[in-house]
Amino acid sequence: MLFKYKAVKDGNVVVNQIHAESQEAVLSFLKTSDYFPIAIWRLDFPTSKFINLLISRVTFNDIVDFTRQLAIMLDAGLTLIDSIDILRKQVKNPALVSLLENLDKEIRSGKTFSTALSLYPQYFPRLYISLVKSGEVSGKLSEILIRLSDNLEKERTFRGKLRGALIYPAFIIVGMIIAGFIMITFVVPKLLELYKEFRIELPFSTKVLLFVSNFFGKFWPLLLIGTALFITIFLKYIQSQKGRFYLDSILIKLPLIGNLVKISTLVDSTRTLSILVSSGVPLMEALSIITDTSSSLIYKKAFENIKNQVERGLSLGMAMKQAEIFPPILVQMTLVGEQTGHLDNTLFRVSNYFETDSELAIKALTTLIEPIILVILGIGVGFLVFAIITPIYSLTSSFK
Repeated sequence: MLFKYKAVKDGNVVVNQIHAESQEAVLSFLKTSDYFPIAIWRLDFPTSKFINLLISRVTFNDIVDFTRQLAIMLDAGLTLIDSIDILRKQVKNPALVSLLENLDKEIRSGKTFSTALSLYPQYFPRLYISLVKSGEVSGKLSEILIRLSDNLEKERTFRGKLRGALIYPAFIIVGMIIAGFIMITFVVPKLLELYKEFRIELPFSTKVLLFVSNFFGKFWPLLLIGTALFITIFLKYIQSQKGRFYLDSILIKLPLIGNLVKISTLVDSTRTLSILVSSGVPLMEALSIITDTSSSLIYKKAFENIKNQVERGLSLGMAMKQAEIFPPILVQMTLVGEQTGHLDNTLFRVSNYFETDSELAIKALTTLIEPIILVILGIGVGFLVFAIITPIYSLTSSFK
């Protein structure tokens, strides 16, 4: 490490640089060399720091770990500033270190923790900030952060299960597309060229394969460009309000996938609503947060209608019943929770029920999607082999 020091020797001020393992090593060197140290500071190269910040980023896992560790330290009696300072010294991600330094500066300047978090909405959503704010008002910040970290960890576990279930099929599908494109564009034309020399009547399957192969062989650059343009336009379309609503409408109606989308949305909504209500957040504000944080526009619109009906005086359970998109068990349990005055506990139990259903839905999706891919792969390979080998029998027949 490179250090810069300012010291006095023989009545003269000396400013110089030195390589050392630590600041203490620099101080020891100055004392043994009859220097009187005035200041010592480490030199960080701006380019290196810029590159580290450029290639690093704050991930969802970083936020989950930060929330859990902060909750534990606050629950142990440490102050908020001390807790953030300890975390800042422990983490190695430059982007997260920069975020913690900024949060520390904002809090030391007099801002509340929730206000400091609200300056970084790309990392801390409205739900997170609202819960922290309620914890500050009630004086139960550590308890709120523990609940919040539990919720975030469950969300991370669910994401991991879903990602694990879909990564294998996605890998197989991408491999099939690449292999099929290479075969049809570059390999098959050379094989079929042999049949033209013998001038035999090609079967229909071979003619189809020959047409597709010639088309891909001549226009494959245009096909790649067209595919890239289509994907770009499609991604921009689904990012719009209309496109995303249309996509959500399709996904929710698909077999297996639609059921998984419904259940996963209900897991997040019921668990989040339970945490908000139990943390003392008013029901109207909680519904507003649920509306903003819902991943599906179908359910976002439904929660927005529910919020408007509750605002007019209707109970939450009856408003859900009129929406007709929520399962009967959620409606009934919500009505029971409102009647007994334990809405938060009831919603938490319902979220656990939906979480179990979501795990079963993921297993069912994984169990069925693999044989479906194998069947599609078998049909494709079978057609390819049939189209190439069939002319061989015609060729041998003509020789006889």
